[in-house]
Amino acid sequence: MSAEFSGIGVVPGRVVAPARVMPPPVTAPVEQPAPQDPEAEATRIREASAAVHAELLERAETVTGDAHDVLKATALMAKDPTLIKTAIKRLTDTDAETAVWTVAEDTAAQLEALGGYMAERAADVLDVRARLVARLRGAPAPGIPHSEEPFVLIADDLAPADTATLDPESVVALVCAAGGPQSHTAILARSLGIPAIVAAAGVLDVADHTPVFVDGGTGVLRTEPGTDEADLVAVWQDAAARLHTYSGPCLLGDGTRIPLRANVGDGDQARAAAEAGAEGVGLLRTEFCFLDRDTEPSVDEQTDAYAQVFAAFDDHKVVVRTLDAGADKPLPFLTDTQEPNPALGVRGFRTSRRAVGVLERQLEAIARAAEQTSIDVHVMAPMISTAEEAEQFAGLASAAGLPVSGVMVEVPSAALRAESILSEVEFASIGTNDLTQYVMASDRMLGGLAELSDPWQPAVLELIGMAAAQGQALKKSVGVCGEAAADPALAVVLVGLGVTSLSMAARALPAVAEVLRTVTLDQAQQTAKLTLGARTAQEAKTTVRGRLPVLDELGL
Repeated sequence: MSAEFSGIGVVPGRVVAPARVMPPPVTAPVEQPAPQDPEAEATRIREASAAVHAELLERAETVTGDAHDVLKATALMAKDPTLIKTAIKRLTDTDAETAVWTVAEDTAAQLEALGGYMAERAADVLDVRARLVARLRGAPAPGIPHSEEPFVLIADDLAPADTATLDPESVVALVCAAGGPQSHTAILARSLGIPAIVAAAGVLDVADHTPVFVDGGTGVLRTEPGTDEADLVAVWQDAAARLHTYSGPCLLGDGTRIPLRANVGDGDQARAAAEAGAEGVGLLRTEFCFLDRDTEPSVDEQTDAYAQVFAAFDDHKVVVRTLDAGADKPLPFLTDTQEPNPALGVRGFRTSRRAVGVLERQLEAIARAAEQTSIDVHVMAPMISTAEEAEQFAGLASAAGLPVSGVMVEVPSAALRAESILSEVEFASIGTNDLTQYVMASDRMLGGLAELSDPWQPAVLELIGMAAAQGQALKKSVGVCGEAAADPALAVVLVGLGVTSLSMAARALPAVAEVLRTVTLDQAQQTAKLTLGARTAQEAKTTVRGRLPVLDELGL
């Protein structure tokens, strides 16, 4: 008998394939007496740490962009000196496996208690713990099951290290019982183009090897699929063939131009975005230069890295976000990991108060790289909350020889006071991931809060509209570079709210462009008004999908 499970669709696509369920996690060790040779056990712990660190770094070199950054950050955690030293100290009372297990558990509990972004890092610590203990046992590392045929991966949630190395040729869809629409799992699945569903309650009850149908657009998994599901897959395959390429520019049905740009993390991803038809870069995440480092990269190192991104585009704009350190991206030379609430602490532009010179040197490197190209390089600062901060950043950028500066709108105050902030800079870009988190007071990584952590929430959309309207009053552009831009239906709403450009994972460009071409600006505006009157995020989404039959035609 067929069973159906519903969750939040985060990457569109339809497939029929056997399900493979992630194996049970590494279990807690049975505590043993303290070893007779503590130094030998200490050596085993150090060797396990080095081996896991090397393994994750090796996997990082096989991927690019977000996946590369996540794996490098996880690798850094595997050799965390505090964790390893503390575990070794406990060898006077217990064995190596138990020492590593309990120390990591204590660390994760401390991070969970902090909440916000630091709670997300707790999952990474537990992932590293499982890998270390498996190494100490001589067992295979936990992870994605192997199969000779393509399969749908079902899991409670995936550790970043697992999601980052998903092979789209083997894993044709991903369905998680936990997670949220803006979690790392969802973001990385989008970058890989794998149909994905999160927050699908009960899906772990599906037996291994059961044939399943997955619709990443509607968020549905159905067991024992038949001819109806096969027909839906065929429709999607035809649509995917139509959406295989995008050459731009993106025009609405009435000819209104909406630039579609790409979010990238390094030179390889920038080149792929250029080949995909992106009209430049709407968000260059510069963290890729800083991750897995104990010291600040030199100006020369940064210049070379940024120049590789700029070289991918001949005549389009590249928007560079300055270092967004802090919260879930702690850096030993820049941030304080002991902050009680790091999501609301010293992160983004605020780190320039603590570590004087880091931002100035980064701007110098961006300016040097810009001199090597004829493209239009803009810079923007993350986590701007006031007009005063915007003014300070604009002054630093100008002093570095970068005349076009902007800000990220991620904090509610920045959306509410966008006019005063935009009076100090040339443009703004809305980061919907953080804006949603702060507006709804919900950790975007928690599956239990997935309904709140949804950019379709009318309160979030209202703030986006307010920021866009204030930008229009000043004749300054207000774009969106958060994950919301990759949702074709939500893209229509964002344009209707007054957003002037959209930036997303390169794989999302064709679908977003295809849907936008079916509406005029007036139709988009009327659709956006309906979402502001909705009571819930689901009501807003259902209303918009009802006005856009092209979504069902394309299987989006």
